[in-house]
Amino acid sequence: MNAFPTRTTTRSLSLAVAALVATATLAGCSTDTDPVADDPAPTGGTSAPPASSSPTPEPSESATTEPSAPAETVVAPVYFVGDTPMGPRLYREFRAVGADNPLAEAAALMAAGDALDPDYGTLFTGGFASVTYDEPGARFVVELADDSLTAAPSGLSKADARVAVQALVYTLQGVQQDRAPVVVTLDGSPTTLLGVDTSAGVKNAPQLDVLSLVNVTSPEEGATVSGSFTANGVASSFEATVPWEVRQGDTVVLEGFATAEGFMDQLYPWETVVDVSGLAPGDYTFVAMTDDPSGGEGPGPFVDTKTITVG
Repeated sequence: MNAFPTRTTTRSLSLAVAALVATATLAGCSTDTDPVADDPAPTGGTSAPPASSSPTPEPSESATTEPSAPAETVVAPVYFVGDTPMGPRLYREFRAVGADNPLAEAAALMAAGDALDPDYGTLFTGGFASVTYDEPGARFVVELADDSLTAAPSGLSKADARVAVQALVYTLQGVQQDRAPVVVTLDGSPTTLLGVDTSAGVKNAPQLDVLSLVNVTSPEEGATVSGSFTANGVASSFEATVPWEVRQGDTVVLEGFATAEGFMDQLYPWETVVDVSGLAPGDYTFVAMTDDPSGGEGPGPFVDTKTITVG
C-alpha cells in the first residue's frame, strides 16, 4: 500500500500511543443491524512507556477510561484511508486523544492523515472548526471553518469522496459509541462535504462496502517482540481463513494462517500466536491478508502490514 501524500507523523507520540494500545481491551465495529465484531486485546510488544489510561470493554469501539485512570486521555478508534485491490478503503487505528474533547481530536487525526502506519493516510485537504454530539437531536454536527471542504478537490472521484466522508462517520461513531448520523454545517446551516450531501445526516455504510477486508490491530506499527506474540485484528476472508506472513525484506521467513470467527457478511475477529524465537534480531514485517480463492484471477487479496522489531 502506498502512503497518502497528506499524511503527517510525530514519531514520539506514535510510540507512546502504541504502548497504550498494547494494554487495552479493544472492540470492533458493526453496522446498525449487523452483529458486533469484537477485536481481541492487542498483545504485541513495544518499547515505549505506558500512557495514562486504557479503555474498558464496550459493545463496539471503546473510548472510555477505567474508573481509577487519570482522565487526561482516552483511546479512540480513528479510521484512515489506505489502498486496496478495490480502491481506497478504511483502516482503523486505536489512538490516544484528549479526554476533554475526544470527538474533535479523533476527527483532526483522521482529517490530517496522522496515522502511525505509514501505509494509511487521508483524502481530506483540511480540518474542521468544531465537532459536537447533539444528544437531543441524536446526531453529530461538524462545523466547517470555510467552504474549502464543501466540494471535492480536482481528481477526487465521487466514490472516493464517499469513502473519505465515511472515515469521518466511522470515527465519530466509534468514539461516541453511537451509530448516529453526521451532519456537516457551514455558518450553522447544513452543507455538503466533498460534494456529499449531509443535510439528512450521513449514516455509516456497510462494512464490506467501505472497510478494508483485513485490518491488523496487534502487533502495532513499530512494536518490538520476542519469543512469541499474539497477532490479531478483524477480517472478512474466504472461509474465515486469514493467511499471515513474517517477511524480512522480500523474503518470507515465517507463514501460517488464523481462523476468523466468521466471514461474508461483515468483519470478524481473528487471532493467532506467532513464534519468532527462531528469527535473528532485526526488523521484519508482519503481513495479514485475505484468502484469494480465485487463484490470482480476481483483484487480489486485501493486505495489512506492520513493521516489527524482533529483539
